[in-house]
Amino acid sequence: DGKAMDYADVANTFVRLADTHFVQRCPMVPESPQAPPAPAPTLVSSDKDMYTVPRLSLVGKGKRRRSCEEEEDGEPRAKKQKQEGQSAEPPPDANIYWQANLDRFHQHFRAQAIVSAVANRMDQTSSEIVRTMLRMSEVTTSSAAPYTQPLSSNEIFRSLPAGYNIVKQVLDQYLTLLADDPLEFVGKSGDSGGGMYTVSIFFGVKSGVSQCIKQSFGSRCARIFRLLLRKKHLEQKQVEDFAMIPAKEAKEMLYKMLSENFVSLQEIPKTPDHAPSRTFYLYTVNVPAAARMLLHRCYKSVANLMERRQFETKENKRLLEKSQRVEAILASMQATGAEAAQLQEIEEMITAPERQQLETLKRNVNKIDASENQVDETIFVLESFIESTVKRP
Repeated sequence: DGKAMDYADVANTFVRLADTHFVQRCPMVPESPQAPPAPAPTLVSSDKDMYTVPRLSLVGKGKRRRSCEEEEDGEPRAKKQKQEGQSAEPPPDANIYWQANLDRFHQHFRAQAIVSAVANRMDQTSSEIVRTMLRMSEVTTSSAAPYTQPLSSNEIFRSLPAGYNIVKQVLDQYLTLLADDPLEFVGKSGDSGGGMYTVSIFFGVKSGVSQCIKQSFGSRCARIFRLLLRKKHLEQKQVEDFAMIPAKEAKEMLYKMLSENFVSLQEIPKTPDHAPSRTFYLYTVNVPAAARMLLHRCYKSVANLMERRQFETKENKRLLEKSQRVEAILASMQATGAEAAQLQEIEEMITAPERQQLETLKRNVNKIDASENQVDETIFVLESFIESTVKRP
C-alpha cells in the first residue's frame, strides 16, 4: 500500500510464526568438505533448529519493492552486492530457507472447527475453554495425533484469557460437563493437578457418521450405532436390551447397517469347528472403515454438485452471454459519460422474465457453491482422521 514498515516489526512477526510452527526451515544438503556432493543428495533437517530463527540486527524502515530482483536505482541486487565488496561477512541467516508448514495450518483449521462445534453444541464459555486447551497444546501435539497432550485443570485455569471472568470451581464443572458429553469433546486421562484433560481432535468423525446413519436409516439406527461406539462389542440380544428396541426391528436395523458396512460382525468360536450354536457373534463399529465409506460418498456428492453447476450454466448459456454483453456495453457507456436515458435503454435489453431467470440461476449456483464448501470441510476432517490411523514405520 506504499506505507513504510519497521524492519523490527517484520522480524518479530516472523519469529512468532516460527514459534507457533506456521513456518519452518527447509531441509538442507549436509556439509561434507571431504567428499563432493552427490548428484541427488539426501536432504536433512534438524528437529532442534527446525523453528529457530537466527538473530538479525534490522534497523530502520522500508517499503516493499515491486521486484525483489531489482534495486531502486535499477541495478541488479547481485551486481550491487558485488560492487559493495566481496569480503563482507555473510549474514547469520545465509543459506537458510523457510517454507510454510502445511500440517500446522491443517491443525489450525481443525482447531477452529472444533471450537465452532463446541460453541454450537454447548455455549461460548465451553468453546473458550476448549480454545485455551488447543492453544496450550498446539506446538506440543503432533498434527496427526487423535488427542492433544494431557493438560491439568490448574494449567488450564492459569492460561484462560485475562478478561474472562471464570472461577476455578466453574471451570471444573465445565470440564466435567465436556468430558461426560456423548460426543466426547474432552476426555479425562488422570486426576493429578485437579484432573488431566485432553481434547479429541476427531470427535466430529463419529458424530458425522452417526448423523449420516440418522438421515439414511432413522433415529433408531443412529441410537444403535452410538451404543456400539460406546460399548465397543455387543451381541444382538444385548443391543436389543440396551437400545430398548424390539427384537425384530433391532435385527433388521443391524442387518441393514451391516449390509452398508456401517457396522461389522466379529465371530468368536468356542470350538475349532465354528459351529453356529457354539459361536459368539459380536457387532462392532470399525470407525476408520466407516470414515472411508463416508469419504467415498462425499467425493460422489462433490462430483454431483459440480455436474449440477455445469448443467445449470449450460442450460442458461445464451442468457448469461447476453447479460455479459449488456454489462460490457453499460460499462463502456458509463466510462464515456452517457446519459441516464441511454443507460436505461440498454438495461431494458434484458426483459423482466430474463432478470428473474438470472436471479434464480444465481441463487441456485450460490447454493451449490455453499454445499460444495461444506462437503469439502467434511472431506478435510475425514482425510485427516484416516491419515492419523495409518501406521507409519
